[in-house]
Amino acid sequence: MLTGKQVRVRHARNRLVPMYLDPTSDHWVGVAGRLLRVFRESAGRTRGELDEALADLVGDGPTQLVHQGLAKLLEDRCEFEVASDTPPDQLREHVFKASAEARAEAVRAKAGFDRTAVLQQVAAELALTPQQVEVGLFADLKDEQRITTFDDCAPEFLVNRYNVALAQAILLRCTAMEVRVWGETPARFRQLFRQVKFHRLICAITSDGGTGYSLRLDGPLSLFSSTQKYGLQLALFLPALLHCRAFDLRATVRWGADRKEKQFTLSGTDGLRSHLPDFGVYTPRELTMFEENFKSGVSDWLISNEPNPMPVEGTTWVPDFKLTHTATGKEVFVELIGFWRKVDVLAQYKRLKRGLPGQFVLAVSEAYRTDEDEEFALGEGVYRYKRTPIAAEVAKAAAAASGV
Repeated sequence: MLTGKQVRVRHARNRLVPMYLDPTSDHWVGVAGRLLRVFRESAGRTRGELDEALADLVGDGPTQLVHQGLAKLLEDRCEFEVASDTPPDQLREHVFKASAEARAEAVRAKAGFDRTAVLQQVAAELALTPQQVEVGLFADLKDEQRITTFDDCAPEFLVNRYNVALAQAILLRCTAMEVRVWGETPARFRQLFRQVKFHRLICAITSDGGTGYSLRLDGPLSLFSSTQKYGLQLALFLPALLHCRAFDLRATVRWGADRKEKQFTLSGTDGLRSHLPDFGVYTPRELTMFEENFKSGVSDWLISNEPNPMPVEGTTWVPDFKLTHTATGKEVFVELIGFWRKVDVLAQYKRLKRGLPGQFVLAVSEAYRTDEDEEFALGEGVYRYKRTPIAAEVAKAAAAASGV
């Protein structure tokens, strides 16, 4: 994440416009490559030595803030350790005590203070060498921490990561944010809504009546406490949104020392690329097999694998399939809950029972029985299976739930 001083924006009336880098620019890719070479050779160096190596590359010109920002993002990919055989605070306690005694003795003897003798004395007490004592004495200071590993990346990745970090830094200061997403698959919507819940964001989700949804999220500066932590969670949500193809984001931001209200916008056409792996569109083989078996083995129900997310008691449920009864047109929505999905089954059932009575079937794997002596308190609308769900049994459960 970028620090406040590294955030570069332009002001266009009441709008904030981040000064993104062109990820296709040979210049910026070259800068990123030179910085990466320093970090690739940094194993074993201290932070202070790393800063010295970066000083000439960063410079003091008009692009200094960009270089500092890129270096900060690379530093975030490093792991540091305190390189000392003995905890530095214990070393200091022994050395300071020995020094005080040595100085008092030097005053009585009217002699000079012998630093080397103190180090040798402490080293003998702790079974260390004097050099180990001297090196470890302040090893826990930030500049003395040593780099153990660096998570390497490509120059182009770093430039794209910088652009995302700029947008994240702005969202740390927002009071409210509205996001509209459309044209995505159920798997993508499920990932997006799961990320809202995972980051514990205050959010209201509404459907636009078609294939899109609007998410209204409170910003950190709209809260009375814990604004820094909440703002970070909101910023961490952004990479999940960037996996969506079509979205619009509008945020109200309090900017500057006087906290003037500004507007920040972002869309899928701005070219920002998420730096996190995309697991949202993964479809387990079990779901594909179930759909194929249902189409070939059930004649009185039609199955669709792209049902729209559905609002249920203030949250959004994204079923895996929509079943439509060919004779009556009644619809029943199905979710398969197997080993690949973590769900509070009982809470999910109760919520759907209240919000969508007669319109759902939960196909629950026996693997979700955490206690062999205790059955889930689930009723109509639930089908339990052992290895794989049987299409005909799910159809029977859907008929029982809907009353056809």
